[in-house]
Amino acid sequence: MGAPIRRESRRDDILDAFTAMVAERGYDGTNFGDLAAGLGLSKGTIVHHFGTKEQLLTELHETYMHSRLAEVRVVWDALPGPAERLAAFLHLGVRYQVVDRTATIAFQREVRRFAAAPGMETSRGLRDEYRRLVVAVLAEGVRTGDFRPGDERLRTLQLFGSVHWMWTWFDPAGAEPVAAVAASFVDTWLAGVLADPARAGGLADPAGAVVAVVEEALAAGRAVGALDAGPGRTAS
Repeated sequence: MGAPIRRESRRDDILDAFTAMVAERGYDGTNFGDLAAGLGLSKGTIVHHFGTKEQLLTELHETYMHSRLAEVRVVWDALPGPAERLAAFLHLGVRYQVVDRTATIAFQREVRRFAAAPGMETSRGLRDEYRRLVVAVLAEGVRTGDFRPGDERLRTLQLFGSVHWMWTWFDPAGAEPVAAVAASFVDTWLAGVLADPARAGGLADPAGAVVAVVEEALAAGRAVGALDAGPGRTAS
C-alpha cells in the first residue's frame, strides 16, 4: 500500500475554520485546541502551517482586503462618475453581509482592535488604500458638483461606521432581501450628499446599471479570493 496522500487543502481548511470561529466567538474565544478538535488535527499541525494565532488573523485580513480591493477596481474602471462609484461602493458594502458573510463578520468584529498590532502592516496598508479610494471619490464629487460641499474624510468615517456594524443587525434570512436593504441604504446615504438628491433613487435601483457593475465586481472578488485560498479551497 502506498503512502497516504497529503491533503493540499489542509492549510486552507485551518484558515476557513479559524475564520468561522472568529466570526462566531471573536478572536479571544478562538483557540488552537478547539480548531484542532473540530478539524481532526493536532495543535502541532496548526502551528506548523501558521505558527501563531496572530498569523492566522493576519492572513484572514489580507485575504479579505485583496478581494475587496479587486472589487472596487472593477467598479472604478467601469463607472467613471463619482456618484455612480460611491453608489456601487455602498451596494457592495451591504452585499458583503451575504456573499462573504463569515469572513466579513470575522474581519469587522476585530479590525479596530488589531489595526495597529505588529505584523499587520500589510493588512493596514490594504485598508488604507481602500479608504483612500473612497476619500478621493468623495472629494472628486465635490469638485465636479455632484456632491454638496463637505469634509470627505469625515464623510468616509461616517460611511465606514455605518457599513462596519451591519453584521450586528442584518439578517440574511430576514424578510427584506439584501438587494432591497442595499437600495434603501444607498438611497438614504446618497440623498444626503448629492447636490441633486433626486438622483439617489436611480443609483439605488436594484435593477439599474450600477448594480450590474456590482455583480461583475463581486465575481472578480470571488476569483481573487479563490486564488488567495490556494488549491482545494473556494472563497466563501
